[in-house]
Amino acid sequence: QVQLVESGGGLVHSGGSLRLSCAASGFTFTNYVMSWYRQAPGKERELVATITNTGDSTNYTDSVKGRFTISRDDAKKTVYLQMDSLTPEDTAVYYCHAELRIGLFEYWGQGTQVTVSS
Repeated sequence: QVQLVESGGGLVHSGGSLRLSCAASGFTFTNYVMSWYRQAPGKERELVATITNTGDSTNYTDSVKGRFTISRDDAKKTVYLQMDSLTPEDTAVYYCHAELRIGLFEYWGQGTQVTVSS
């Protein structure tokens, strides 16, 4: 069955770092664009970062540029989000997302909580 399993969330002080992982199974990982989204309480879900299926291009929302890095390891079928210089504004549930390049299929992970204390 198709699964996206996130891990690596937790509580961190302002200025600290976390690395989120998303382990994929049940589909051809190399055919999918991978993304990280986040949703804070009372706010709409927002796209944080995206990496192409080939890993040759990435995109970030302006608020995380220079602080977050998305990457993928096709051998491990895992996508990562390295988060540095975290602030309380980064507190949210972070979700892993996979989308077939032509848009026929998409999958969501269960989410992992990231809490940044001031």
